[in-house]
Amino acid sequence: MIAEGAIAAGCRFFAGYPITPASGIYKTMIDELSIRGDVAISSPDEITALAYVVGASQRGFKAMTATSGPGFSLMVETLQYAVMTETPLVIALVQRLG
Repeated sequence: MIAEGAIAAGCRFFAGYPITPASGIYKTMIDELSIRGDVAISSPDEITALAYVVGASQRGFKAMTATSGPGFSLMVETLQYAVMTETPLVIALVQRLG
């Protein structure tokens, strides 16, 4: 539902790294955005995924990524840059059970 909502809200760029439990969002965004002719990138790691999203947003795309706790902890430096530059973006932070 998160991926469908993002697409309905105008998200046209997704970059992510497959990490459970956010892999459902990852798969849906990769599949759906590719069909629509938008941009969906499978990045080599979480740090790069957020860097791609920041760059896309700074160029005018509505952009997002999805991750879980360990992946989010790797994104902190890039997230700080996004905050300092007031770059709008969406991070779907999916919690693990337990």
